[in-house]
Amino acid sequence: MENKEFLESNRDSWNKRTPVHIESQFYSQEDWLKGKNSLNSIELELLGDLKGKSVLHLQCHFGQDSISIARMGAEVVGVDLSPVAVAKATEFASELKADATFICANVLQFNHPENRRFDLVFASYGTIVWLPDLSQWAEVIYKHLKPGGRFVFAEFHPLTYALSPNFAEWKYTYFNVGPAIEKELGTYADPSAPIESTTYTWNHSMSEILNSLIKVGFRIQLLNEYDYSPYNCFEDLKEEEPGKWRNKNLGSKLPMVFALDCEKPAE
Repeated sequence: MENKEFLESNRDSWNKRTPVHIESQFYSQEDWLKGKNSLNSIELELLGDLKGKSVLHLQCHFGQDSISIARMGAEVVGVDLSPVAVAKATEFASELKADATFICANVLQFNHPENRRFDLVFASYGTIVWLPDLSQWAEVIYKHLKPGGRFVFAEFHPLTYALSPNFAEWKYTYFNVGPAIEKELGTYADPSAPIESTTYTWNHSMSEILNSLIKVGFRIQLLNEYDYSPYNCFEDLKEEEPGKWRNKNLGSKLPMVFALDCEKPAE
């Protein structure tokens, strides 16, 4: 199967998920509409002061984090594969009068229509697993940054994708050897939702992630690993501290999230 067919199947999955996610308790949409910031402390600490900054948010889903960033004083452009998600994000930005616009595109082929360059590119949680090629991903990010610009990235650790959902056994290889094909019922935000989809995902080792960024010219300023997930999105998790979910059996023994701060050298 060609990447185009993978893409269409995954787009269909996200089109189905989006209405369910908006209505789910997982995304706390009502609180967010009232002003709650949807970002977590991990990414907030790396993003810092965004007042007056231009931000490109890749794989933005239906815009919660993009609009949260706009509320912090930035001007935001969000990009997502799903036309359903982009339409909802645009609707919410208009409703909330947020300085955020949204574009429907495959991130691996994205080029801003006005060839814009941004102060910061941001992506977070459950993004690169949908991409077969990180070399293209890194090139897109680098191209869209101004000299001296930053890429801030928070993501689930590659180990979490190699293990079973309850982390009890190895399910997939840690390395990128091709797509994992899953027929899925429901969605992580609502496992009981009456939707079915076939998804294609790719695991990416830490070395693949870092090397893809280094090869295009990024300077890695920071790499942090965290022994918790800010989301209750795996099986058998326990909230041991507010906003810190760990496996009931493994506790803090497993890295669950990592974060990167990368810089494009000034010319």
